[in-house]
Amino acid sequence: RQQKWKSSVSTQAKMPPCDFVPEKYESYPYERMQKIREENLAPSLRMYYKKPLLLHQGHMQWLFDHEGRRYLDLFAGIVTVSVGHCHPKVTMATQKQLARLWHTTSIYMYPPIHEYAEKLTSLFPDPLKVVYLTNSGSEANDLAMFMARLHTRNFDIISLRGGYHGSSPYTLGLTSLAPYKHGVANGFGCTTTMLPDVFRGPWGGSHCRDSPVQTVRKCSCTEGACLAKDQYIEQFKDTLNTSVPKTVAAFIAEPIQGVNGAVQYPRNFLKEAYQLIRERGGLCISDEVQTGFGRTGSHFWGFQTHGVVPDIVTLAKGIGNGFPLAAVVTTKEIASSLAQNLHFNTFGGNPLACVVGAAVLDAIEEDSLQKNSEDMGTYMLLELAKLRDKFEIVGDVRGKGLMIGVEMVRDKESRCPLPAEEISQIWEDCKDMGVLIGRGGLYSQTFRIKPPMCITKRDVNFAVEVFHTALQRHVERAA
Repeated sequence: RQQKWKSSVSTQAKMPPCDFVPEKYESYPYERMQKIREENLAPSLRMYYKKPLLLHQGHMQWLFDHEGRRYLDLFAGIVTVSVGHCHPKVTMATQKQLARLWHTTSIYMYPPIHEYAEKLTSLFPDPLKVVYLTNSGSEANDLAMFMARLHTRNFDIISLRGGYHGSSPYTLGLTSLAPYKHGVANGFGCTTTMLPDVFRGPWGGSHCRDSPVQTVRKCSCTEGACLAKDQYIEQFKDTLNTSVPKTVAAFIAEPIQGVNGAVQYPRNFLKEAYQLIRERGGLCISDEVQTGFGRTGSHFWGFQTHGVVPDIVTLAKGIGNGFPLAAVVTTKEIASSLAQNLHFNTFGGNPLACVVGAAVLDAIEEDSLQKNSEDMGTYMLLELAKLRDKFEIVGDVRGKGLMIGVEMVRDKESRCPLPAEEISQIWEDCKDMGVLIGRGGLYSQTFRIKPPMCITKRDVNFAVEVFHTALQRHVERAA
């Protein structure tokens, strides 16, 4: 396909073949869709490309627009399409259930909720064996906060700066990214603490992360001792000693920060933070909305990569491959705190949702997607690290499995974020060459690569080549 942007750099990237043929697009013309968007959809639902995509169909790792153009989806509907768009197994299970029972209420027994609860909780270590099903990650985190406060009879909850835990009025207090904050009272009883970011933070070195790729920062750590981790733990203690009461309700953290651009903490940071929280009567909450279901490759749950067992785990996004489904998994004891009064969710545990959730778990296992995440993620991280070494504007490459961040900078020395308009142009060029990636970070300076877990080595090679070409074009423009 002819590229609109003329450059002396020709891309050698050839899109891998795909034998899927999309249906003919037969909905409204593009211009009418734009008009409806402007007049009938809330303006807070922003679009980000200069010429917004009008997507028509999806198949596994591929998306097709209204004109039949194919794109490699490396953002998976914001880390949500876990096993692939319209995965045949999930689609078939859903269609079967659609003809049987869409909805009743959880005050009755019906097979899907029981079968799914048993299947999901079997994947967790003891004592995490009780599940409460909801519809979204914000809802799940809301409920986790509520449970922690009810169970401990304490109020204060600590979260990490840069963390994203939802946009509902309750979870907004935990979310610590200014673009999501509105000028209304929120966050009563929520306190943020310093993010242990070993690339952008005050401390960090070349051995800190559980990742195939480390930062280019130098450090003077010896074997088994991480100075950066010790410094960040001191900051965590400082928050506990100054900003909250002697007893707290909870500490919540993502095993790898998602919206903030795949930020990873030093090894053993979470383990020590959990211990400090538990000493103060608090519960530890792991937000697995983006890291769960095998995405990190080495483990099924992100918390397992840190060698910890939380008290509460929240799940969403990849749990349903795009179907509105989420969950809170906890202990029987903590769950019983909620049973003192009525707490009800109309659609939580809906028969259709539970069948989808169970089919997703089957697909992950049958397609060996956790292993694929590890293999393809490691390969991609190492290939992207070569681009970091080649281009001054690629400051950091990080992540684990298929949860990858590429942080863009003016230069490696200052680590100042690359200006937004320059990042946008690289991003647009990738889209024009057929690769969709996400954006994240406080300054929107980090490319987020979190594809459906079914991508292949050919896809990775294509994506890296496209990104390489986009970076090369940036260098030409700058010159």
